[in-house]
Amino acid sequence: MNTSDLYELGFSEISHSRDREITGGFCGDLLSWVMGRAKEGDLWFTIMGNINTIAVASLTDVSAVVFCEGVTAAEDVINKAGEEGINLFSTELPVFEAATKFHDFCKDER
Repeated sequence: MNTSDLYELGFSEISHSRDREITGGFCGDLLSWVMGRAKEGDLWFTIMGNINTIAVASLTDVSAVVFCEGVTAAEDVINKAGEEGINLFSTELPVFEAATKFHDFCKDER
């Protein structure tokens, strides 16, 4: 699955710098926890829509960040994501439901 496939899940694009392969998923809001556990290529589900999220996404090299539960990103966050090449998406779904939808889609693709 690639980041361009996230539209099929109903996720909305905030910033899509480049299409990337998604190799796994990670849910978490405690940024230090995410830094130590998210893997390169993961799709990261979070409610943390601040500038520090972009720094962590860059450090971990996740494929994209999905802001859940209707969280929006401020313009400075979106601009920094663009500079760093971080793909951002959003959904109204809670984190668990968004991650389950992603998981089920990946399972059906196999």
